[in-house]
Amino acid sequence: MKQGRGTTPEERVQIVRECIASGKNYGEMDLKHQVSYQQVRNWTLRFEEMGEAGLQDRRGRRKKDQTPRTELEQAQIEIEQLKHKLYLAEMERDLLKKLDEAEREMPLRSKTAPGLHGSQGMS
Repeated sequence: MKQGRGTTPEERVQIVRECIASGKNYGEMDLKHQVSYQQVRNWTLRFEEMGEAGLQDRRGRRKKDQTPRTELEQAQIEIEQLKHKLYLAEMERDLLKKLDEAEREMPLRSKTAPGLHGSQGMS
């Protein structure tokens, strides 16, 4: 498999536009610009679907931190944000439950412990 090279968003737009103008001859663009055939094809398909925004390199970025490119992506980002809020709320609820249980048990221990020692010492 041929190793491609790094490209800028501007280069990708130029390559895709040339590719479309040449009748989607991915092989020609692959040789001319020293990028892989598959990469040229993927860029072209994304460009046709989302325009120039589809050619941005978004690897390594979380959904909640991204700016949306389409309405579907906007909805997916919102879903991820809501899932995160729900996760935090559930964690807080569970922590408060454990704290409440610990506080209920603590007075019982402190009341029974001295009574046991005191009654044993008196006998």
